[in-house]
This record gives sequence, C-alpha cells and structure tokens, in this order.
Amino acid sequence: MAQSTSLRCRVLEGKDLPAKDVSGSSDPYCVVKVDNEVVARTATVWKSLNPFWGEEYTLRLPRGFRSLAIYVLDEDTIGHDDVIGKVSLSHQQISAQPRGIDSWLSLAPVDPDEEVQGEIHLEVQVPEQGHPRVLRCHLIGARDLAPRDPSGTSDPFARVSCCGHTQETAVIKKTRFPRWDEVLEFELAEGELGDAVLSVEVWDWDIVGKNDFLGRVELPLGAPGATKGWFQLLPFASSAEEPGGQLGSLRLAVRLVEDRVLPPHCYQPLIQLLAEPIRCPGQPPAGTALAVLEEVTSGESRQDVATKLVKIFLAQGLAVPFLDYLIARELARTKDPNTLFRSNSLASKSVEMFMKVVGLPYLHEVLKPVVNRIFEEKKYVELDPCKMELSRGRRISFKGSLSEAQVRESSLGLLQGYLGDVVDAIVGSVEKCPPLMRAAFKQLRRRVEEQFPSAQHEEVRYFSISGFLFLRFFAPAVLTPKLFGLREQHADPRTGRTLLLLAKALQSIGNLGLQLGKEPWMAPLHAVLLPSVTRVKAFLDGLVEVDSTQAGEEPVPAAPFGPSATIKEGYLHVREAEEPALLPRFAFKKRYFWLSTEALSYSKSPEWQGPRARCRIPVPQMRAVERVDEGTFPQPHVMQVVAQDGAGQLRTTYIQCKVRAPTPHPGDPGDTPPPLSPAPQGAPTQDTSKQPCGKRAVPGGGGKSPSP
Repeated sequence: MAQSTSLRCRVLEGKDLPAKDVSGSSDPYCVVKVDNEVVARTATVWKSLNPFWGEEYTLRLPRGFRSLAIYVLDEDTIGHDDVIGKVSLSHQQISAQPRGIDSWLSLAPVDPDEEVQGEIHLEVQVPEQGHPRVLRCHLIGARDLAPRDPSGTSDPFARVSCCGHTQETAVIKKTRFPRWDEVLEFELAEGELGDAVLSVEVWDWDIVGKNDFLGRVELPLGAPGATKGWFQLLPFASSAEEPGGQLGSLRLAVRLVEDRVLPPHCYQPLIQLLAEPIRCPGQPPAGTALAVLEEVTSGESRQDVATKLVKIFLAQGLAVPFLDYLIARELARTKDPNTLFRSNSLASKSVEMFMKVVGLPYLHEVLKPVVNRIFEEKKYVELDPCKMELSRGRRISFKGSLSEAQVRESSLGLLQGYLGDVVDAIVGSVEKCPPLMRAAFKQLRRRVEEQFPSAQHEEVRYFSISGFLFLRFFAPAVLTPKLFGLREQHADPRTGRTLLLLAKALQSIGNLGLQLGKEPWMAPLHAVLLPSVTRVKAFLDGLVEVDSTQAGEEPVPAAPFGPSATIKEGYLHVREAEEPALLPRFAFKKRYFWLSTEALSYSKSPEWQGPRARCRIPVPQMRAVERVDEGTFPQPHVMQVVAQDGAGQLRTTYIQCKVRAPTPHPGDPGDTPPPLSPAPQGAPTQDTSKQPCGKRAVPGGGGKSPSP
C-alpha cells in the first residue's frame, strides 16, 4: 500500500494591495512555496491593486510536508522585485478542513529571519551520570540552506549553545551544502543538564554588516544516550502579532488530498461494478452504480468525478461506450434541444475532460501557430468604442493619434486575419483529430438524431458537437492559452484583449451563427462569421465519417499526452558526468532536446532523427531528477538526471535549464534565485511534483531521491 498526498491550490485574486510603484499602482504576481521551496509562479498582472490570477496547481507532495506559503511580489523592470506580503498555512491548518479552504486571507509582512529552509545533520551524545559530564555535539553538515548572498550561495557556520555555554564551527565559504564534521564538547557540572535544551543555530557569515540567520534546531537533553539524524531548520518564534489587512488580502482555495493507494487488484471489483452497465447494456439503468453516482455527485465535485471516471474507462478501453451511456441519460432528460448540454452535468463534464485528455496534442497542432503569432506580434486590437484608446494607434501611424474609425478598421483587419487562420486550421484538421474523439462525436451525433429526428431540429446534430468542440475546447484554449499548455505565461493586457475578441468570434461560430453576440460593435465581423459557419458544418460532417475499425478503442494509460507525444522540445546545454581526470571537460554542449512521456532524448540538431542519432534516457531508467547547487558549475540553473542502465550502473547527465524570469527570495529582496516553473501538463490544472526538502543535489549525489 502506497501513500499519495496532493495539494490543490488555486490562487484566485488579491484586493487592496499597497502601491509599490511611483504611478500609485503595482505589478503583482504570486510565488507558491512548499516548505520554503518554490514550486510555482503565477503570471504578472500589470498596474493593478486588485489583481485577478485564477491559476490552479496540483502539487504532488511528500508525506511530511510542513507548510504552504504564497508570496505576493511586485515585479520591477529595473532593479529587484518588491515583496508585498505572504500567506502561510501549516499542514495542520489545511488538513483540519476536509473540504478545503476557500476564503480571503490577510497578507502578513515578510521577516527575513523567518524565511529559512534546509536541514542539519547532527549527532548528540548526552552523558551518563558522573564527573566530569561531557556533552558531545557532532555537527556533520547541512543541506539545502537558503541563499543569502548575491552569488546564490551562503557562507554558513553553526553556533551551538547549552546551559550558558556557546561554541561555533568554522565558516564554509560559498555553499548551501556545508560539511563541517566538527565535534563540539561542553563540560557540564553535576545537575546542570536537568531540563536543559541544546540550541543549534546556522548563520551566514558576512564580512561587512551583520550575519544572516539561516535557521535553528532545539533538542531536549533530558534522557542520556545518542541522538543522530537530519533535523529541519526552523525560524525564530514570532513574538509580534501580524497586522491584518494593512497589506491587502489574497483569496485562496486550498484542498489537501491524502490517499492510501492499494494494489491494482483491490480496485477490480469497483471497476467491474462501474463498468457493468457499459458491458451489459440490457439492465435497467436506474439501479446501476454509474446512475447512482451521477445522482449523488454535487456540483463542486462533478469535475473531479468526471476526470477520474474518464481515466478509469480510458484504461479499460471503454471510454466511448461510457460517454455514450451518460449522453443517452442526458438526452432522455432533455425536452428542449436549445438547452442540450448547456449545464455542467456529469455527461458534459465527462465529454469536456475526455477532449482534454485525448485531444490535447491535436489542439496544440491546430491552434499553437496562430496563438504564437498573436503573442509575438502584440498588435493593438479593439472594436469596442468605449474601450478604444486612440493613442495606441501611434504605433500604426507616424502622423499622430488615429481616429476611432481608423483604429476600428485596423483592428477589424487584424481580427479577420487571425480568425481566418484559426478557422482554416480547424476545418483542415479532420484527419489530425484523434480517431477516439471522432468515434465519440459520431456516437453523440447518432444519439441526438434519434432523440430529435424532426427536420426542424436539423441544426441540433451540428450544435451538439460544435458546442463541445468550439465552446468547451477551442474557444477556452484561445482565451487562456497557458491553462491548455499553449504558452508558458499568461498574455499581457493587450494580447489578452485580442485573444478575448478572437474567442468571442469562435463562440459565435460554435453557436452556428444562431447567437452572433449581444455587442453591436461585433457586427462588422458578421460578414466573416456567417460564411465560416457553412465551412464548420462541412468540417463536422467529415469529422464523424470514421470507420469503427479505424476508431477501435484499446486500453490506454490515463495521461494527458499520448505515448509518443512530444511534450516539449528545444535547445539546452548538456554535459555528461565523467571520471576524475587531469584535464576534465567543463564545457556544456548545445544540444536539441525532446521530452516525451517515454524518454528524454537529445542530438546535435533537430534534423537528426532515429534512435541511433539521438542520445536517449528512457523514463523507466530514471532514478532522480534534481537541481544542482548553484556553486557547482560556472553556469546557473543546472539540474542532474540520474539514470540506471541495463548493467545497473548509475549515469548522471547535467542539463542547464532555461529560466524565463528571475524570482526573488521573499526574505531577501537583494537575492534573486530562479523560479521553478511547473511544466505545463496540457490541462487546465497544472501538475507539479514537489521533492522533499534536502533533495537538491550536489553532483553525483543521485540515487538518494525517490524514483520519479
């Protein structure tokens, strides 16, 4: 039996934040930390004291995590980012709310002495009764200490205190993984121990100014004997009360899920019970487990239930019959075709999650070129006269500000171009659409035609598919590309407005022209929308023309990417670990990388194809993926991938990663270590794995971390 701990964290919005810029505003973003280690970063909301982020993360955590902290910072183009405040939640606070926390929480000020991380390795020998009594404290080392110097390292030393006696270790320069290996002895008088406590503090030595606090540990000395192990460094106890509301507040939704995962065979009776109405469709549906589950599922948990059911039936090779079962029940309850699949029922949510799980590579192939071009061009597009800023037109013309008509004409041309490219990509993608999706849509259309066979409901057979494909798939991906893995960052306000107008146009096309929008300023687009509806109908007709043998469903792993899908690719720098030599090679070589669900591979150029042309590290052979200490190599942001080959030998590969933007250490505005951005999983929920504290590696230190 295994333990699974995950934390769902939604950073929703902030309000009443203090102004950090001379303009009287701020550019806030959030950093999410678990046990003082960065695991996620939101986008920056420019020029706002009441920002809305709406970002969600699923964090896979170690069982012993202690705290979750969300820091709000103000991004500065020049200089270091300013820390606004933080919200801290302990493991006990989160676990005490089984349904999760969803509320406004006041931001607290950030005290550098409270921003500690890492562990210290100690062995303490408490003496027996006798004269003299010698207390021995063996300070072996520490790991993952907080960086306090601009170089990204520290100069740590330890200070040990007991019964009024204090001793210090030597200073280890420029490291966050010091090894002292010193034994400090304290001669104590009889009866001096009693209820005494051994205090071990770790400090960063500074040649100028006062030393920086790195953490402390207190050990009771009541019982004689030896105590040895790794101990978490803790901050000083806070004596001052935190002012509430002075720094604004943050709305969070946090829920902790701690599960015990049983062996697969233990779940077979449940899976058989759920699949019974799918495999034996003749029985009355009212009393089946799926029907009961559909009735009792609440609105707040419907998406979670739909996600799990889709993955279960995908793994069983029954996803299309499962969706057909739910759709048939939904149609039986629907009398008005205009309300078909409008609600967030279990059937609607299941089809939506099915598209995101199965069709994400298809979505990327269709939309990514146009979305990337919109982000790169950063054109000003606005049709609403109430929101139009004529001064923005100076980038279009050197003759000064443009008139409202000129801005509208320019915006209309740009929007028509983007929309035409998107529609062309969609209607030409019939053969690119996964056969499993096409089979599900074919069955959906058949069910709708059976329920509404009259000629007056002819449009329903198209709308039943376009409602899912356009309104719940293409349009949301255009509106928020980051949540679908199309981009690594949210759009800036100008690009976001372009995406919003484009998403509105796609929604109108998805409604088959029946609802062209309530805004009168969208009317100039109607000349493009109505012809596109005819092309979309032809696309939907071709989409459902799929043979049953072509769309034969096999059990597939419930993962957001297919087995051969490339999740990310691009140039990085790599270096293989080598045996000690007189002339070691320190240079990192530039290589083109591919990351898939099967392997991490690289070659000299992207044109080199085939297994023999690429160096390949299969995922099953990986034993650890760890961040390397900043001071190990001349280059920053290096990680190591430790893999075990067929002969059982560990092989370490060092990779220099790319970082989009620096994120400051919240406790030290002068220090800017890189953010650990979670890799997009291609779904609205980002999934980030959190390593236990102390798993950042020194070179060759692989094998200590658990398998990924």
